[in-house]
Amino acid sequence: MNEYKFIKDQDPEIYATLVGEEAREARGIELIPSENYVSRAVLEANGSIFTNKYSEGYPGRRYYGGQEYTDAMETITIERAKELFKAKYANVQPLGGAAANVAMYFALMEPGDTVLGMDLSHGGHLTHGHPTTSVNKVFNFVRYKMKDIETGEIDYDELRAVALKEKPKIILAGFSAYSRELDYKKFVEIAKEVGAYTVADMAHIAGLIAGGVARNPFDDGFDVITTTTHKTLRGPRGGMILIREDEEIRKRINKTVFPGMQGGPHMHIIAAKGVAFGEALTPAFKEYAKQIIKNAKAMESVFKNHDIRLLCGGTDNHLLLADVYGSLGITGQEAEIVLDEVGITLNKNMIAGDTRTAMDPSGIRFGTPAMTTRKMMEKEATRLAELMIMAMKSKDDEAKKAEIQKEVQAICEAFPVPEVHV
Repeated sequence: MNEYKFIKDQDPEIYATLVGEEAREARGIELIPSENYVSRAVLEANGSIFTNKYSEGYPGRRYYGGQEYTDAMETITIERAKELFKAKYANVQPLGGAAANVAMYFALMEPGDTVLGMDLSHGGHLTHGHPTTSVNKVFNFVRYKMKDIETGEIDYDELRAVALKEKPKIILAGFSAYSRELDYKKFVEIAKEVGAYTVADMAHIAGLIAGGVARNPFDDGFDVITTTTHKTLRGPRGGMILIREDEEIRKRINKTVFPGMQGGPHMHIIAAKGVAFGEALTPAFKEYAKQIIKNAKAMESVFKNHDIRLLCGGTDNHLLLADVYGSLGITGQEAEIVLDEVGITLNKNMIAGDTRTAMDPSGIRFGTPAMTTRKMMEKEATRLAELMIMAMKSKDDEAKKAEIQKEVQAICEAFPVPEVHV
């Protein structure tokens, strides 16, 4: 546990929220697929002296003086990113995944140009052109969907037909609630027909790619990858843009990130990214990535055995999407609340074809990155899935929920949040 001794003395109100969150994370099971636990080393870098330094520009080309250590640190981080993902170029300055996507759009397109991306209701992400986002006012977004929501198969014929009709400047592969692997080669083939850039938003599966258990889009010829640096990659909250080999794309990306979209980069976050990338380059991280998928498959088996409908029929990665309203008669919002009461945290989520609202949808989304960081294996994943189903079926039974909560706490005590990952 962190002492927070200076904050405790200076600001008791903030101190109370810090220790409260630390206790919450320790005593509950985190199953939100986009969350994880960073190591003490990553956390230390995140709160390091680099927070004091303005470093507008790039290594060797800064606008302020005193950059010898920031240049060295950012260069190390860039080189580790390139090695992890087989990229020729990397920009580690984006402040988040959304910022990385917006910078990528402005670097590769002009206002009014078209992006072809996955429909949000079929697993895509808000930043892929949802009508509520600001980029939707600047660029034209068209969408592709799954052909079969029971298997997760993408309708590549539709994707090609839309591409031939709309002539997109970018064809975007990536998702936030999709549990199968994409056929990157088909994206590249279609993009070549229409002269489009191929971009993969790998925010959710970056750690799986780094760990060698998910396919790297660069291996199939993608031009650009955008990503967050947390989630399965187990780094600080931030973003990154990777370029497979094109020097002109690198120049445009770098110019758009700074000075086009951002001012001074957050050097303390870049330092934490570098530490996390160093961890991801170890053999231990590869084993971690393998276990993430093993645990997800174990949870999949339990849900299937209880006849609970899983979108895409299951999972190839770290997450699952379950239709709990159709299977158990409990809404996603109700499920989120009751599971939170027993110490299991996940998120409500709309499913393809959902007739309910985003704030009270039919589904829940859950995943295994954080529980796997706590060294839980298939045995624990199986039991947690059983406890989830028991809790959802017992949403009005206070005694049963108390019993489940007690067992969840016992699992948490047996598998504490680790401080070191390597």
